[in-house]
Amino acid sequence: MSEVKLSAETRTEFGKGAARRIRRDSKVPVVLYGHGTEPVHLTLPGHDLLLALRTPNVLISLDIDGKANELAIPKAVQRDPLKGFLEHVDLLLVKRGEKVTVEIPVHAEGELAPGGNLLEHVLSALPVEAEATHIPEAVTVSVEGLEAGASVLAKDITLPSGVTLAVEEDAVVLQVLQAQAEETEGEAAEEGEEQAEA
Repeated sequence: MSEVKLSAETRTEFGKGAARRIRRDSKVPVVLYGHGTEPVHLTLPGHDLLLALRTPNVLISLDIDGKANELAIPKAVQRDPLKGFLEHVDLLLVKRGEKVTVEIPVHAEGELAPGGNLLEHVLSALPVEAEATHIPEAVTVSVEGLEAGASVLAKDITLPSGVTLAVEEDAVVLQVLQAQAEETEGEAAEEGEEQAEA
């Protein structure tokens, strides 16, 4: 799991106007909370934070005003719906050795059985409990040769050591759907003629 170091500054200005000024300076307003402490309002460098958030459940080491070092993971990310820039981020305070519940992406590999079947991701992310500094970036599931009607349950997924499911074992994660048969133009025309004759 990757750990990213970012320099954070505490902020004293709040509200929409302050948030706009922060974003104009290429920074992002952030709230750090957890462990029963008062929320801490921070600003982080926008570009560095955007790069860090490309890794799911990234562990962020915050250097706050050059005085305090804290570990955090992203909990909620708000982006501008049109331009995609970060508007606001909530970070959850974590400690080394502490267990946290997070969702990790599920990647499928392999070819389904022949026949044009479709793979549906019922859960695109798998809820798991892991040590805060050892959160897996993703889990990979083989779907090699699976036929229509087959499904992969949460309990079928091999998790790294120290990681446990935070969802029902029988929860469906992936399922194979039968491809819908498409009518050819000829068949559709024949049906139309039969209906006209009747």
